[in-house]
Parts: sequence; C-alpha cells; structure tokens
Amino acid sequence: MHSLVEWIQALPPNIAVFLLATLPIIELRGAIPFGVSVYEMSYPHAYLVSVLGNLTPIVPILLALGPVERWLGRWPLFRRFFDWVFARSRRKGKLIERFKFFGLILFVGIPLPVTGAWTGAAAAYVFGVPLKRSLPAIIIGVLLAGIIVSLAWAGGVTIFTKLPVSG
Repeated sequence: MHSLVEWIQALPPNIAVFLLATLPIIELRGAIPFGVSVYEMSYPHAYLVSVLGNLTPIVPILLALGPVERWLGRWPLFRRFFDWVFARSRRKGKLIERFKFFGLILFVGIPLPVTGAWTGAAAAYVFGVPLKRSLPAIIIGVLLAGIIVSLAWAGGVTIFTKLPVSG
C-alpha cells in the first residue's frame, strides 16, 4: 500500500487525482480530499479533475457489464461472484428499485460507504435502468457527490484548524 501511495504521489497532480477518481471505492470521495490536501489544489480544480476521472469508466461499465456477465457467468466461479455482487446491489439498491432515475441520482450522489458511480452502474444494470436513463442519473449523482464531498472536506478542515490545542 505504501508503494502505491508513493507511486501516485510521483505522478503529476492532475493525473494522480484523475486516476484515483477512476478507481472503485476511492472514486471522487477520496480523490477530492487527496487533491486538496496533498497537492494543494483549489476545490474547483480538484472537483473538476475528480468528476472527470470518476465518470471516465462509467460508460464502458454500463456497456460491458451485461455481455461480460453473460460470457463469464458460464463458469461456476464467476457465476457465484456475479450472483454475490448482484444480490448485494439488490439489497443496497431499494432506492433505485423504487424510484429508478431519481433513486439512482441519490444512490450515487449521497457519499456513503458502498455507493458511488461504480456501484450505481452495477445497480442500474441489476435493476434494468436503460443506458439513456442511467448515464444522466449517474452523471448528476457524481456532480452532486463532488459538491457534498468538497463542502464536507472544506467544513471538516475548517473545524479542525480552529480547534484549540491544549498542552
């Protein structure tokens, strides 16, 4: 893990933040704070680079998930994996199942654990939200998540820098 951090920090700031935002789990929830804190990017700059990075893998995921699942699902190991992922998506995606487009926006846009663009794309596939509806919902959700993360990080940094230090 330490070498990964060193490798990322050796990259130019825009590339490092962009790449972090493309990764599942990290996405822009980790990329914006990293860009602001490590590279001292402005919030709008970190936001823009992170949003672009977070959205980059989404169209390929939305287009490839069905064919990949059907092809790999022929083998028991992969079938079990896909069944596990999709069962998890169904459990976490009640909002999407009920409200489809707006549920997907909220699912992606509210930065909680196990939500985000990657999981939103998988959930859109599981719940049968077509590409023409899921892509705009995920884009809006990512834009919303970026605003929330930026505001939360800025607020948290402000609070912690103003706390009195007793010694």
